[in-house]
Amino acid sequence: MRWMYNYLFPAMWIAFLVYWRIAAAGTKATRKLESMPLRVFRVSLWIIALAILIVQPLPVHWLYRQLYPRSLAWFWAGAGVTLAGLLFAVWARRHLGSNWSRSVTLKQGHELITSGPYGMVRHPIYTGLLTGFLGTAIAIGQVRGVVAFLLVLISLW
Repeated sequence: MRWMYNYLFPAMWIAFLVYWRIAAAGTKATRKLESMPLRVFRVSLWIIALAILIVQPLPVHWLYRQLYPRSLAWFWAGAGVTLAGLLFAVWARRHLGSNWSRSVTLKQGHELITSGPYGMVRHPIYTGLLTGFLGTAIAIGQVRGVVAFLLVLISLW
């Protein structure tokens, strides 16, 4: 099961990030950008969350405490939740079109989008990303997954 986690989850997240980077081309010009201290704080929390999930072993042993018995059922449930979350974020990103930006910004000619995933939840990209991290935490079944999820939640709050 460990080898599946070591390949399947990085493949899902890397495919998501590659798409995200490619889709960044052709967006509207930025009119107002979030403050640098807020951006540094947000990015730092993401880096810590990713390090907790990727770097092994960290010298913080309680992070590896198993929350429930490992099983293929938990693994595949987590994989399904991760995939659903990432696909929801991609749908929201595609629906935004040129209004999207990688940072919290106000775009020139900014439009309020209320259809598609934006008609379902207020922040569907954040919701999709959080759902992706939740699925990863479910698949891992360890404290570190919950900590990473909470760090991302705080960064998006």
